[in-house]
Amino acid sequence: MSEKICFVGSKEPFEYTLSIISGKWKLKIIYLLACMGTVRYGVLKKNIDGITHKMLSSQLKELESEKIISRKEYPQVPPKVEYALTEKGQSLVPLVISMCDWGEMHRTG
Repeated sequence: MSEKICFVGSKEPFEYTLSIISGKWKLKIIYLLACMGTVRYGVLKKNIDGITHKMLSSQLKELESEKIISRKEYPQVPPKVEYALTEKGQSLVPLVISMCDWGEMHRTG
């Protein structure tokens, strides 16, 4: 196995990364924000098939608490909330690109 990815005696960096991006929706949210830039809540909801309001809100809060995304709320009626990747979140973009590249190389059909 490549020594580049193996941390001898410690799997903590891998486990930490998994804790941030694991689940069905977080990588999709990160992907959309990487592609679209700053996005309103409704745009995220519309572009993630099958996600519920409760789940999207929960996933956004978790990503915000880990400082992967930022949330900006505008004091207006109706409420306007925008989400964007933070600098820490932007650092995940190469991982997302690698995943897209791998999928392009290995998908069938």
